[in-house]
Amino acid sequence: MSPQSSVLSHKMDSMFAAGIDTTLPKGALYRDLAASLESVLAGETDALANLANACALLAEALARINWCGFYLLRGEELVLGPFQGKPACVRIPVGKGVCGTAAARREPLVVPDVNVFPGHIACDATSRSEIVVPILENGVLRGVLDVDSPELARFDDMDRAGLEKFVALLVPFVHWRNL
Repeated sequence: MSPQSSVLSHKMDSMFAAGIDTTLPKGALYRDLAASLESVLAGETDALANLANACALLAEALARINWCGFYLLRGEELVLGPFQGKPACVRIPVGKGVCGTAAARREPLVVPDVNVFPGHIACDATSRSEIVVPILENGVLRGVLDVDSPELARFDDMDRAGLEKFVALLVPFVHWRNL
């Protein structure tokens, strides 16, 4: 086996060993999710591949969600990036809907019932609650992480803290200017 094949084989082994026990309490689940993210992204430099794998990890780990993904800042709009779920809205103006509001405020938003959020953009009518975490690199807004659920009040402060840590760990693994 060549040295390159050996490295690739090790990388593949570590990716598939990065499974997450979805029955863990939230604190432990988010701890394992963070460790899995670092394991899966270590050594990879492609920004799109890293966002796609981060999204896949979330979709695998988070129970009772129907969509998760990234919107990337392009001018004054958030443009759809890697995601898991049904086809989604492609462009969201900063300041509009839950994603655009979180981006404009540069702070996470936990919305227990999207139907009462002023200006909510319904990309999927089955989504009932949502959490959005802005992605900041050295204070510069790069986009948002968006997670939706068909359940009311699916997300809480533990989810917010866990996803904020997830995003903070993700930021250095993505070369944002290459997207």
